[in-house]
Amino acid sequence: MGAGRRVGRPGPHRRPRRRGALSSHERAERTAAADALCVRAWESVSGPDAGAALVAVGGYGRGELAPYSDLDVVLVHEEDPGFDLAAVAGQVWYPLWDSGANLDHSVRTLPQMVETAGQDLKVALGLLDVRHVAGDPNLTLRLRTTMLTEWRRDARQRLRALRALVDSRHELMGELAHASVPDLKETEGGIRDATVLKALVATWLVDVPHVELERSRLAMLDVRDQVHALAGRATDRVTPEMWGDLAPLLGVPDARAAQVTVRELGRRITHLSRLTWRRVDDVLDRATAARRPSLTPVAEGVALAAGEIVLDKRARPAEDPALLLRAAAAAAERDVVLAPPTAARLARECAPMPTPWPAEARDLLVRLLAAGRGLLGTWETLEATGALTRLLPEWERIRLLPHASEIHRFTVDRHVVETCIEASSMIRRVDRPDVLMVAALLHDIGKGSLTEHSVAGEPVAREIAARLGFDEDGVDLVALLVRWHLLLAETATTRDPDDPATVETVAQRVRTRQALDLLTVLTEADARATSPKAWSTWRSGLILDLSRRTAAALSSGRSLPPIGSEDVEIPEAATQGAAAFSVEELEDGSRVTVTAPDRVGLLADVSAVFALQRIRIRAARAWYQDGYGVSVWEVGEEQLQAATLRQTYDGVVDGRLDPRARLQVTSPGTLQPSVDVRPEASAHATVLEVRTTDRPGVVHLVCAALAALDVTVRSAHVDTLGPQAVDVFYLQEASAGVLSDQRAAAAAHAVRAALGSSGSAVS
Repeated sequence: MGAGRRVGRPGPHRRPRRRGALSSHERAERTAAADALCVRAWESVSGPDAGAALVAVGGYGRGELAPYSDLDVVLVHEEDPGFDLAAVAGQVWYPLWDSGANLDHSVRTLPQMVETAGQDLKVALGLLDVRHVAGDPNLTLRLRTTMLTEWRRDARQRLRALRALVDSRHELMGELAHASVPDLKETEGGIRDATVLKALVATWLVDVPHVELERSRLAMLDVRDQVHALAGRATDRVTPEMWGDLAPLLGVPDARAAQVTVRELGRRITHLSRLTWRRVDDVLDRATAARRPSLTPVAEGVALAAGEIVLDKRARPAEDPALLLRAAAAAAERDVVLAPPTAARLARECAPMPTPWPAEARDLLVRLLAAGRGLLGTWETLEATGALTRLLPEWERIRLLPHASEIHRFTVDRHVVETCIEASSMIRRVDRPDVLMVAALLHDIGKGSLTEHSVAGEPVAREIAARLGFDEDGVDLVALLVRWHLLLAETATTRDPDDPATVETVAQRVRTRQALDLLTVLTEADARATSPKAWSTWRSGLILDLSRRTAAALSSGRSLPPIGSEDVEIPEAATQGAAAFSVEELEDGSRVTVTAPDRVGLLADVSAVFALQRIRIRAARAWYQDGYGVSVWEVGEEQLQAATLRQTYDGVVDGRLDPRARLQVTSPGTLQPSVDVRPEASAHATVLEVRTTDRPGVVHLVCAALAALDVTVRSAHVDTLGPQAVDVFYLQEASAGVLSDQRAAAAAHAVRAALGSSGSAVS
């Protein structure tokens, strides 16, 4: 509010205590003492009762003075007060300075206050907490009313600028829950954010859970009071050596518990802040606000309403153990809010997850972990509502656990989430993205014990992976990655890369090229999530070079499924020239077998059936048998009707249904598809390996692009691993024979173009 003289001598409004809890009551006492001081100063110079007022703003206006807080006051007056304003102002400040108060003061007319608030967001925020201290109460009331009216009137125009201001502060100061030296006021999740939340509520555009916000805000103010008392001065930074002294004042046993207490408060405020800003964004993005938000179904039992994932009327939490994960994955993949009441309800009411988890639940967990930046907000909601502990009880081992190394930017739990986010951008580089994402989640699960954390974490990760329903190979891979997640980084930076024993050491640990590829990506994700220094040009060069040398020692490439088929009985309908569909019910889906006379484009037409009906393909195999094309599809839908599938197929073949028009999506993919020709994989066919975002129509788009080139798909192996489709197609010319290099390149280009131009919306 303007530059003023600041004096550091203890004044009457500061009464620091070295022991005992400092509370709201004591802040009120300090505020009352400061008010009395200001009133005496006003009365000592015979301050007028009309035309001018002394008002408190900012923290003083809110009545939240810490032991060494400044007094932020403004002498506001009418444009023509009718008295010597300069004389009054000068005489008012001197008694306050003489008392030893740290004073921040200014003199403004009411129009000047309005104008300044309109130009400076920080001033506007401070004036929302205007409080009368002395002088003309009607003038103070007019000022307060005007400030609130202006704030609400201009909110839609000013909130984006406020968001940019807040984001800039967060980027500069870091996050309170994870910063090595947190600033209780300015870091994300600090007192400043809590104040901004109150300002957002004052716009009347959004609301916030008031009880939770106020409880966390007051508790953070208590901590700041204790920090002032310990430091003997005004400071908001908690230095590492201060935690031990802070512990008894907070009523906790040690420095570790003090950190957890304070960082937990910051995490709660951060969660509320991010949630509220999401709602602000949704309000600002909507041209018109509907009286009742529409529900858009996005998954079974789950809908999108006003930018938040909620349950629809068909949801039956008590009968659907995967519903919590389905809602969480939907929110994370769309980078929208998982409504906290929805998450809390699911945490309470969802049926217990069976052991081992069903395939759908494991797939949903992987999709959640691989959602990119959308994971963070959803994960915070799961944790804040208790839903995360229900899914992963072992999370408590690392929750808010500080890292011993200063190179880490975050606490262990946040580092793990950041590792998942980094790994999600690299899933095209591995053929087991499901294993990669779960290993990223669990790689530091052993921290916090006396045993070296990769050793301690291996049995825990093995147990969790088995509970999640991974097969034996998957469990072994997850355990191996957790045990050796430091192997590449430590070996590359401490051993001679030209010594054959160096490569041999790594090769003996990882054993397979598949495990090496996974470990290389996990190493990079772990390092990038740690700090820029951990993945510097020098370190990354050493690690990737060691990985390349080890890959050369292990194999020349990844193994692929064989072209082999299995003989089945050809249905009578197929022998008569038609397509035969049969459906077998599975525990959590269906198996559909399709047999028809073989032709170019057959697989494209069959896959179009599933795409048009939005049926998620989990896995598929296709092969050629005595002039017939046979395909077996594992899908996630139950109670499918063979006649309905056949009817859709006939519509596609007859041209009455156009899959291309129905499969158009508008959002471009963040990860480009990977399409590779694997010449070493087969002597009888050209092998095309495709990795892309799992979505309806992937198989159809690939097969249709190949059919347009008159290329026959002789065998196909389709697998869905979390968010990624990993598909292998064995191709031949329609006249039989391996594709030429030119034709193989053309086929790869056509498939890449078909997948890249169609977007990547996830069903």
